[in-house]
Amino acid sequence: MQAQIDLSKVDSIHKNISNFKIVDSTKLAEAYYDLGHEYRLNYLTDSSYYYYNKAEKISRKLNRKLLLAKTLYGISAIQSDEKDYTGAEVTSFEAISLLENFKVSYEADICKSHVYNNLGISFNELGQFDKSIEYHKKALQLRKKLNDKNRVDNSLNNIGFVYKNLKQFDIALGFFNQILANVNLIKERPSFYALVLDNYANTLYESGKLTKLPDLYLKALSVSENFSVNNYNSIIINRHLAEYYHDKNQKDSALYYAYKAKDISEQYYNDDLLKSLKLLSEIEEGKASAKHLNAYVKLSDSLIKVERSTRDKLARIRFETNQIEQENVQIARERMWLLIISIVVIITSVLIYIVINQRNKNKELKFVQQQQEANEEIYNLMLSQNEGIEEARTLEKQRISEELHDGVLGRLFGTRLSLDSLNMNNSDEAIKTRSQYISELKTIEEDIRKVSHELNTDFVSGSGFIDIIKTLVENQTTVYNLDYNLNHEDVISWDKVSNKTKIHFYRIVQESLHNIYKHANATLVNIDFKLKNDKICLTLNDNGSGFDVNKTKSGIGLKNMNSRINEIEGTIHITSTKESGTTVTIEAPIALH
Repeated sequence: MQAQIDLSKVDSIHKNISNFKIVDSTKLAEAYYDLGHEYRLNYLTDSSYYYYNKAEKISRKLNRKLLLAKTLYGISAIQSDEKDYTGAEVTSFEAISLLENFKVSYEADICKSHVYNNLGISFNELGQFDKSIEYHKKALQLRKKLNDKNRVDNSLNNIGFVYKNLKQFDIALGFFNQILANVNLIKERPSFYALVLDNYANTLYESGKLTKLPDLYLKALSVSENFSVNNYNSIIINRHLAEYYHDKNQKDSALYYAYKAKDISEQYYNDDLLKSLKLLSEIEEGKASAKHLNAYVKLSDSLIKVERSTRDKLARIRFETNQIEQENVQIARERMWLLIISIVVIITSVLIYIVINQRNKNKELKFVQQQQEANEEIYNLMLSQNEGIEEARTLEKQRISEELHDGVLGRLFGTRLSLDSLNMNNSDEAIKTRSQYISELKTIEEDIRKVSHELNTDFVSGSGFIDIIKTLVENQTTVYNLDYNLNHEDVISWDKVSNKTKIHFYRIVQESLHNIYKHANATLVNIDFKLKNDKICLTLNDNGSGFDVNKTKSGIGLKNMNSRINEIEGTIHITSTKESGTTVTIEAPIALH
């Protein structure tokens, strides 16, 4: 039988499968099961069997017992349809063993009832009627428990059919009567009603109770043809009518219904066509009978070959599915090794990069350290040179002080004493004159003493660094043709400031003066050192052309300046306006952490 498959539903499942392959094996198995189920309902056996097998592999691997049982039932139903009843029996019992150990649930009971029903059908076809009835009754019991009226009726019909095959006609009629007692069945399920009514009529026929025949057959045929969507059941009804009229020796009627059965069954090319041809060979005579008998033999051979081919094809599908699974496993294994090798290569590359990078950083750090040591050494040399100059200045000042104190001051003191001794002249004019000279000498004496003490006083501590800065500024502004103002607060204790900080301030001033000369076109620069909250604040201001701070890219000079400021844990702030000059403010702590 063929039906129009719902392509939109199948396409939707296929789209889901492309996503599930990546993220969710469980959903992938369910999607394969849905495809298998959809294809089976539409009698596309090959596709159905293929997807059921894929669902079976995954659900078995994931130990999804209910899904595996449902899939096995679908496979067993296909095996039964293709007359592989022994295979259907084996597959069904595997499904039952899974469901027996599964927790009780509505879905599990539905699946179990389907499996029992399929076992009943298989055993009936194998001629094991007692077993068939046993499993049909198990299916019936579960369906009553589930309150599934339609499937209860299906099981009652199946049981009645097996009892008819057992020739226990009264029992069979009892089961059919239970179904037909529902007066609404003809409206609710006309096709099923026609099937049951035909079974009931055929049971009467085989039991020899012909009083209600052929009316029951004709009613069943009328319902099947007029109310049922599918006219497949009418094949069997037409054949039963042909058998009935053939027994009654009403050849025309028998041939009429036999040919109707044959014409309809030719659409399906199955056992019903075979039975129709056999019946026609019995009803017809002469060449017509021989023709139908010949067709029957050919069709019988063909169907046997088709059944064998189908079973082989199903076995091949199962084998190819296993082979595909093994190939997928191999591919997955190869991909895993490729992934592992790729990860190892990446990790090795990263480690090599880290090692090389670390070595470069160590070299850079060593270079910076050496540069720092060199800078400190240069500063110390500059400081030593400055100290030498200061020492020479101090010695010179000391010599002058001693000369003033011991020489000039001594002579003045002697003169004052001489004048003082002449004070014995008591004339008013002499006294007045001598008093003036003596007063003036005292004044000179105090002035010389003051100069002597000032010359001999120690210089402010730390003035050496400012002198170095002053020398730098004087030299560079002379070369750059700049005027300058250098201001500093005496409260800054440069002795407490690390050489590293002083070196960086020195270099920053040097770099700033260079930038002013190179870019600003300035004529004046103001340099201020102040102390704010235990931080040294250096401000450099020029009257140059200025620039847009937000648009200007950092050059190597500014980058070096930032690097130096970061090393002394400082901050930098630059403000500039075009044609109004630039101000650079740098703050750094006196003591580094």
